[in-house]
Amino acid sequence: MATSYQPFLDAAQERMDKSVDLFAHDIRGIRTGRANVGLIENIRVDYYGSPTPISQVGNISVIEARVLFVKPFDPSTAPAIEKAIASADVGLSAMAEGGGVRVTVPHLSEDQRNKMVSRLKAMSEDAKVAMRNIRRDFIKDVETAEKDKDSDVNLTEDDVKSAKSDIQDLLKKHESKLEEMLKEKSVEILEN
Repeated sequence: MATSYQPFLDAAQERMDKSVDLFAHDIRGIRTGRANVGLIENIRVDYYGSPTPISQVGNISVIEARVLFVKPFDPSTAPAIEKAIASADVGLSAMAEGGGVRVTVPHLSEDQRNKMVSRLKAMSEDAKVAMRNIRRDFIKDVETAEKDKDSDVNLTEDDVKSAKSDIQDLLKKHESKLEEMLKEKSVEILEN
């Protein structure tokens, strides 16, 4: 059943979905001790004078549990890729070999793992704060629409109460998605 505040709710859901997607994208780049394309795909390489993500200058593949291989579309860019990975300060070692770049992911110490999990929790909390701000904006918009009798949307006091309940349910759903991703990534970090 569509409600009079549905457009507001749809916009809030879209923004919350984007927050969850951004969190998922950001945690791909966190080292777990295992080779993962996400570790290097967004590192920028000086590609003919233009900073370009590695994923756009070559194919990245996992060849062993702790080894990635970047096969550049233009083999002459291998030294630039090696240099970009080294200067990115992500704790990976890169070596040009066979027309490409071999990237080794070293083992993480217990201290490094705990720091990664702490960083992950902070990122999760930032995403939750962003979603709570979306909820706040939604409630403000709905309350404004209720008070403004000249607006295209006519909301009653009951509509506002229902809207507040619906946005809270939506927030809980998205926060549980974040918690699940946080839990999975934390386990992945601590087990390797």
